[in-house]
Amino acid sequence: MSDTRDMSGNGDVTPQGGQSRRGVLKAAVAGAGAVAAVGAGATAAHADGRRRGAPTFVLVHGSGCNSSSWSALSGELGLRGHRVAAVDLPGHGPDAYFPASYQAQDLARLRTEPSPVSKVTLADCTAHVTEAVRRAHRNGPVVLVGQSLGGATVTSVANQVPELLAHLVYVSAFCPTRHPSALQLMMTPEASTSALFRIPSVQTPPELGVGRVNWRSADPAFLAAAKDALAAGYSDTELLALLNTLEPDESLAVSAAESPGAAETWGRVPRTYVRFTEDRAIPPALQDLMIREADATTPRNRFRVRSLAAPHIGPRDPRVLADELEQVARLCR
Repeated sequence: MSDTRDMSGNGDVTPQGGQSRRGVLKAAVAGAGAVAAVGAGATAAHADGRRRGAPTFVLVHGSGCNSSSWSALSGELGLRGHRVAAVDLPGHGPDAYFPASYQAQDLARLRTEPSPVSKVTLADCTAHVTEAVRRAHRNGPVVLVGQSLGGATVTSVANQVPELLAHLVYVSAFCPTRHPSALQLMMTPEASTSALFRIPSVQTPPELGVGRVNWRSADPAFLAAAKDALAAGYSDTELLALLNTLEPDESLAVSAAESPGAAETWGRVPRTYVRFTEDRAIPPALQDLMIREADATTPRNRFRVRSLAAPHIGPRDPRVLADELEQVARLCR
């Protein structure tokens, strides 16, 4: 199911009308419903607090979703005796905004209804996760894990508090270095095949400041595009369960913010990249570009690379990803 890449970084794998290309890119990045596993339930699992040598996993979700996207993985790690905390980024989870027009499926009003999520910045996300990391660090080492757009926040946190982090894990996630933002990474040739560009987004005016996706659409073409981008290989029933956990609005400011990994801070923290070889949202070619650029930034601290045969939402069986994180935990002791 997985492979370890040699430390040289050499890999073995490789517009919609009415919108500008940049607008499509922003909506695509903001509309990436990034989840680590399908499921619902508790988002935190606790091992014996006296085990100060064992790391705490702090999990950061991607755009358009919340901490529940980690529930299956959190539960599996908890059953294995690990401490886990899955955070809700600002504007998500309990603070999510569901426009009245989204609830009513008033599609005309949905194009213009304002959203408080537009005010959320990458700095807000960074401050929120940094506080969670500080609290977790009181119990011992911290492994900070990000999926999809959550990788931008993980990188920004590591720029600020590298001394609090034992390891970084990018799970098919954005890792900005030479391309300093998720938006700029999505403008590269390696991203050109992303199926995110084929998910119809709500045509909102730029001043609204959000990328909006109508995840409750019953349009067969929309459902097919969403499945291809996020959950290829999953059943239609599993797809609908996933879409009903997603949130319609994502701040465009987060994907556009520039916060590249800095060699002197972020670059000090050991890191692992978990590649999803069947990901059609963040294609393997784009994942490999980010790995190469990160390794070029810190040639003496290169990614440990693992590959899993999974689409964007990850393996159906949470034990597969849990196995990878357990290997990271061993590296931290």
